[in-house]
Amino acid sequence: MATLRRRILWSIAGVLLLAIGVFAWLLRHEAACQAGVAPPPGVPTMQAVVRRCYGPPDVLALEEIEKPEPTEGRVLVKVHAASVNPADWHFMRGEPYLIRLDFGFGAPKNPRVGIDFAGTVEAVGAGVTKFKPGDAVFGGANGALAEYLTIAEDGNLALKPDGVSFEEAAAVNVAGLTALQTLRDRAAVQPGQKVLINGASGGVGTFAVQIARYLGAEVTGVCSGRNVELVRALGAGRVIDYTREDFTQGTARYDVIMDNVVNRGILETRRVLEPDGKLILIGGGGIDASPWYGAFKAPIKALFVSWFVDQDMGMFISHHSGEDLATLAELMRQGELRPVIDRVYPLAETAEAMRYLETGRARGKVIVTMAPVLP
Repeated sequence: MATLRRRILWSIAGVLLLAIGVFAWLLRHEAACQAGVAPPPGVPTMQAVVRRCYGPPDVLALEEIEKPEPTEGRVLVKVHAASVNPADWHFMRGEPYLIRLDFGFGAPKNPRVGIDFAGTVEAVGAGVTKFKPGDAVFGGANGALAEYLTIAEDGNLALKPDGVSFEEAAAVNVAGLTALQTLRDRAAVQPGQKVLINGASGGVGTFAVQIARYLGAEVTGVCSGRNVELVRALGAGRVIDYTREDFTQGTARYDVIMDNVVNRGILETRRVLEPDGKLILIGGGGIDASPWYGAFKAPIKALFVSWFVDQDMGMFISHHSGEDLATLAELMRQGELRPVIDRVYPLAETAEAMRYLETGRARGKVIVTMAPVLP
């Protein structure tokens, strides 16, 4: 009987190991890129960036696809500019592998790329009352790296302020919402609090410095030496050049640390938090991180440590909000917020834009424009 039980247990273990192996293979399997199907003759078309398989920026291709039409409750936007985000290259590569549970095994279910955009409303579907043709708008929608897109009028969409270029407005959605919702909502920053922004010169960081200052905080930014003056100009009262000084070894203590790069250990960073301080992880999991757990490693560590300390530690992911986009638009209108743009690429060079973003050296945002880029 004991021998039979052992055989049954070994059989169950073998089946489980086989299932785990098959599941792991499915997650990491990458199908070959397939050519897209041309739209039928006579159908209106547009140019769009697509990826028919997972992989590096080389998998991005500019294709002629069917132009969308605004159905009921939706708005058709002629895109003038878009921006690329770390989320875009995660989706492009299908990493960490777990996201393929949603995006598709082997190859992406939806080939479209991009989230952030700014443009002009070209047409509206039945029932739309918030927007009209000719409105300049910005926001976030799947497939933003294209000449046209449609979005629900109650979606992540807001009117572009006068005096803000389409390129600047296209920089706002993901990075601006992340900074605003992290500092205002998750961290509940109050006037007079000391806030440190690690990765202050990046896409999210440049917005975070300005929003923390607007909320009345005493802002310290951490960046490389070449970006010190930029971060100071954005409103940081103190700027730390990480190539010369390790902020985790200083004597200052902070009420809130917003970590956009996660290049220091959780215990190291915790040392400079106030006893009731908050550590909020936004970035991490760069191009060299494990494709299995990538950006999840540091948040899991933070969650574990938080069980044993009074400090609040964890990861934050922003959510779509047309109302919050309108708030950011108002801040830009008031001159309290200005997007920082590093480089601008034409749509046909989106792969180069993504390649530059993956270096991690961008100052502010990387923009893709539908208009020709002058040398």
